[in-house]
Amino acid sequence: MAVRPPADFDAAFGALKELLARHQRSLVVARDQPGDFLLVTRKDFRGQPMCFGGVTIRKNYVSFHLMPVYVEPKLLEGISPGLRKRMQGKSCFNFKRVEEELFAELRGLAKDGLDHFRKVDLA
Repeated sequence: MAVRPPADFDAAFGALKELLARHQRSLVVARDQPGDFLLVTRKDFRGQPMCFGGVTIRKNYVSFHLMPVYVEPKLLEGISPGLRKRMQGKSCFNFKRVEEELFAELRGLAKDGLDHFRKVDLA
């Protein structure tokens, strides 16, 4: 039997999904299932759409992936220590609950990331 994620995970997922979903007019929704949301580019990169960002409920946290920060690390210059603490790898941020201040910072990163993808003709 599957274990239900904590309510905090559901709330964090919903807030992070909304943060990404505001950009879906410029991108493509590749997955939209309970606990799993993914946006990809409309234009192909090396023969297939490139991941823009996604949010997934995992066993111990909610993962938020934002590929523009992997493609253009300069986007991460000046992020807060709190957000940097949430980073795992080069483009993933993990949360256990809603953190409005950090989510607002991610909202700005997502906007800047979409601007960068437009600049390099991916979006």
